[in-house]
Amino acid sequence: MLQTPIRPTSDTRPAHWRDYVIAQDWSHFTAEDHRVWDILFERQVSALGDRIVRPFLDGLDLLRLSHPGVPDLEELNARLEPRTGWRTVAVPGLVPDAVFFAMLADRVFPIGNFIRTIDQLDYLDEPDLFHDIFGHVPMLSDPAMARMMQHVGRLGCAALGLGQSAVVARIYWHSVEFGLSRENGELKIFGAGLASSFGEQAIALDSDAVERRPFGVKAAAASDYDNDRMQPLYFVNDGLEHVAAAINAIDAEQLARLATA
Repeated sequence: MLQTPIRPTSDTRPAHWRDYVIAQDWSHFTAEDHRVWDILFERQVSALGDRIVRPFLDGLDLLRLSHPGVPDLEELNARLEPRTGWRTVAVPGLVPDAVFFAMLADRVFPIGNFIRTIDQLDYLDEPDLFHDIFGHVPMLSDPAMARMMQHVGRLGCAALGLGQSAVVARIYWHSVEFGLSRENGELKIFGAGLASSFGEQAIALDSDAVERRPFGVKAAAASDYDNDRMQPLYFVNDGLEHVAAAINAIDAEQLARLATA
């Protein structure tokens, strides 16, 4: 569920996440698929410029994601895993909450094994591999983000046991997916949903029609979101170390309090 867009699911059964993993079969991607990736990559890098946090830009370089064509996950993992212990796996599409959280807890990030068509460049109902790889994976090369995302997975597993996965979903949405950041005094993109969105990143940074609030786990946990439209509210953190420290500090006791707040 927690890959953008986050969609509620009633499946909270104990998850065996490996059952959801499929072979990427990189050779099945067509020339058109590779062309779509290249168009999306070039367009998004140009649109973002330096208006995204430094760990993301560093990750693009470290993982060599500028290489033309859809990334081969085996090659990507060979660069990512030695740095932070994270690896990517191919999945057919959105996975249930329990599976997603279990994957994060094991430092595994699921990648939808399909890419949008040339007619869907600007919008897609379900996250594809461009969102999953371009939006999320560069940040996973940073040790602070790597630790935080694993903690989110553990929190999600605990929240499922309390019947309160929505609490962790809201924290995740307002930080990992659609968070903003204050870096060297400048407002920048932090979240993967914004990093991979051609239209919304400019609105999040520049529009006077949206609300921006300082990030805090209590406020984020209490703030709903709508995954079917551009967001009216964005939370602004003070950098990766700040948001990671705040989320990593959530323990079982605090999670229970957030769930009942």
